[in-house]
Amino acid sequence: MTRTTTPSRILHAARALFEREGAGGVSMRRVADAVGITPMAIYRHFPNREALLKQISDDSFNEIARHWDAHRHGSDPIARLLATQRIYLDYALAHPHLFDHAFSVRRDDARRFPEDFHARRSPTANVVHDVVVDAQGKGLLRAGDPWDIAMTLWAHAHGLIALYRAGRFSYDEHRFRTFYEHSLGQLLDGLKS
Repeated sequence: MTRTTTPSRILHAARALFEREGAGGVSMRRVADAVGITPMAIYRHFPNREALLKQISDDSFNEIARHWDAHRHGSDPIARLLATQRIYLDYALAHPHLFDHAFSVRRDDARRFPEDFHARRSPTANVVHDVVVDAQGKGLLRAGDPWDIAMTLWAHAHGLIALYRAGRFSYDEHRFRTFYEHSLGQLLDGLKS
């Protein structure tokens, strides 16, 4: 039987609080109570609350990137681009607090476009970029900076999700998903070569 490490237990408890209540619900005392340790014991593994929240965000980026990477290979790059954007929507709806913290909240450590993206510091954007490059190489998308195209796809998907979550659509989730797919399809049609 594998024994769970204390840092893993801390992260698991913090993420559970985060999932339920957002970043505001994560306090060192509440995490410590959930793990069965003292609040001071957390500081042996995480120097402060911000480091704990950053680790949760980094883990969520990596989780999305792993799902996207599973769709990186295949014969149709356009289908793969749509698959990555579906996963983005799935993640936003299943984990709204994590999604907001990772993608919608201003943070000092957030990756910045274009420098951080060109340096491949974004595990999520790297996947989309690489699929765009593949689509361009196969003559399916117009020529142009693949990072600009990847950012355009992200901004479009993120904007739709933000509007839906803000109540700007009267659609139920199923109807919104249909609209989202159609809208992304139209955007990709406009980017085709």
